[in-house]
Amino acid sequence: MSGVEESDDKMMYCASCGIGQVDDVKLKDCSACKLVKYCGVKCQKEHRPQHKRACKQRAAELRDEILFKQPERSHLGECPICCLRLPLGQEKSTMMPCCSKFICNGCEYANSIYELEGCLQRKCPFCRHLVPNSEEETKRNMMKRVEANDPVAMRQMGGMRRKEGDYDGAFEYWSKAAGLGDVGAHYQLSVVYRDGEGVEKDKKKELHHLEEDAIGGHTFARHNLGIMEGKNGRPDRAVKHLIIAAKLGQDQSLSSLRRLYAAGIVSKEDLAGALRAHQDAVEETKSQQREAAEAARTDRVK
Repeated sequence: MSGVEESDDKMMYCASCGIGQVDDVKLKDCSACKLVKYCGVKCQKEHRPQHKRACKQRAAELRDEILFKQPERSHLGECPICCLRLPLGQEKSTMMPCCSKFICNGCEYANSIYELEGCLQRKCPFCRHLVPNSEEETKRNMMKRVEANDPVAMRQMGGMRRKEGDYDGAFEYWSKAAGLGDVGAHYQLSVVYRDGEGVEKDKKKELHHLEEDAIGGHTFARHNLGIMEGKNGRPDRAVKHLIIAAKLGQDQSLSSLRRLYAAGIVSKEDLAGALRAHQDAVEETKSQQREAAEAARTDRVK
């Protein structure tokens, strides 16, 4: 009998008492490692001392498989109007409080020109809701989205609460948003646990939220994980994180990889692959509209 067949055969029996899976006995996987099955909680507890070491090792392997999988794009996704990747950097897109959509500067600029030339009222480029005229109106619009369980609005509202010094309120909003799958909220929670804002500092929870953030495509969280792993003396893991971030367009990670290449830690092939993917990721965020918007912004600054 092959090793695979033996493994499959073991999966049909409770790892503790040996009872087989039949119509009236349903076995459940060990939730952490998926290596063995149990007929009930009692058997799982009794088998725990024997299984603990292998379970912990396999659970870590499964976690790393998820953690080091290359995301297709950053957590920002695409502009819902032009359908091009949103560029990295908060200043290169705008969150609309009426619909919680992030609109690239190019589409926002094109919409502004259209409204200006037609002497039209300012509206959201996506949902066409009138742009609020005051901060209070902005908050009311955002609260409507919060009440609709919009995680992006919850994350933004958490940011507002933090600016007001309401750390408990910020933590509550970010926790709810993270629970609903918002990647950016995980990053905010990692900062909270790092700095101890309204909670006790907790390295484990900081790391957990950074990892969830990185899995979701947050390039800065991924870069931070790379730096942390380097400081912890695990260069192999550090390089993996930095390569993933660089391939998503993160400039800082690419710079770090270049330094590590010069130090002989990163191979020429890995650096070249990261550089090509980085260039592709950046190119995918470019358009004539976005270039025009950037030129207009530069002129205003001058």
